[in-house]
Amino acid sequence: MAVDIRSRALRIVDLENDTILDLQPIQGLWTEEQYLAMTDHSRRLLEFDDGYIEVLPMPTDKHRAISQFVFLALLAFVQRIGGKVHYAPLRLQIRPGKQREPDILLVRDANDPRRQNRYWLGVDLVVEIVSPDDPDRDTKVKRADYAEAGIPEYWIIDPEEEAITVLQLESDAYKEHGIFHRDETATSAILNGFAIPVDAALDAR
Repeated sequence: MAVDIRSRALRIVDLENDTILDLQPIQGLWTEEQYLAMTDHSRRLLEFDDGYIEVLPMPTDKHRAISQFVFLALLAFVQRIGGKVHYAPLRLQIRPGKQREPDILLVRDANDPRRQNRYWLGVDLVVEIVSPDDPDRDTKVKRADYAEAGIPEYWIIDPEEEAITVLQLESDAYKEHGIFHRDETATSAILNGFAIPVDAALDAR
């Protein structure tokens, strides 16, 4: 079944004017520049999909703990190879008209020209931690988005399923490099030597 999260009634706080903005009446009509201006002044995580602004759920403590653990592991690794890794919020343009906010995004070369100041134009690896309110968003919708963007590797960390799925891009679609469970170690397809014990990631505090 197709997943359509864009039809939800959406409201966010305008911090400058201390008001509540109802996004629904003009959903589908927003421009990318309006989205960028809005996210420049919002504490909420917002994504953009062809005229629709999507409000993401606030990360939980568990979500943050897992994200921090994986980020620090990637940071230690990419610093040795001259890469760069960041965590949300940092906008990633999938293509003109579509912007995402990955939990973690990485390039193997810190001088990669896709690293723009306002948003990145591409990455080598992204990580998403599955939100329990809408698992299909990370496992299906963003899987298609990141393949569309040509991102070589996508990690999906699912605390509910207690698994880490590592996807590798082949042509224009992802194939499974591996699905790793407790007592196993998740490995990267493109970062030679990078690995994370699944238990350590899921149990991060």
